Amino acid sequence: MSSEGFTHLNASGEARMVNVAQKDITERSATARGFVVISPEVIEKLRTGSVPKGDALSVARIAAISATKKTSELIPLCHPLAIHGVDVDLTVEDSGVSILVTVTTADRTGVEMEALTAAAVGGLTLIDMVKGLDRTAHIRTVELLEKKGGRSGHWVRDSADL
Repeated sequence: MSSEGFTHLNASGEARMVNVAQKDITERSATARGFVVISPEVIEKLRTGSVPKGDALSVARIAAISATKKTSELIPLCHPLAIHGVDVDLTVEDSGVSILVTVTTADRTGVEMEALTAAAVGGLTLIDMVKGLDRTAHIRTVELLEKKGGRSGHWVRDSADL
């Protein structure tokens, strides 16, 4: 594929970090969701707060928040950003735990990768907290649901994709 029009490649086709210095600072947000499939027995332990390792949901929430701030260290072409807000909601459902993350900033580039990273790390942390009880626990999805701000404006995942 030619590097023309693909801003993360230089003229030689090599990966580079895009220079965003000339872009306007605007308010931006992104919402991502992850879903961790967990056995019914462990779901009951999550609901009653009896997971042996402790409060699995709180630990997963803190891990997700921390992950937003580390995204540029994990994803090579992501810019370090000032994260202005992170909301993490974990909902215990009958078949697992839904992790909904919204990240906000006022910066020159969006926070989609930060929201996705937070949902993934929150899910991995939840698996770590329950793996002794359920070796089959796994992340079923990590997906971007919505992004606001920046040049491309507002985008919402089509409900048919959910």
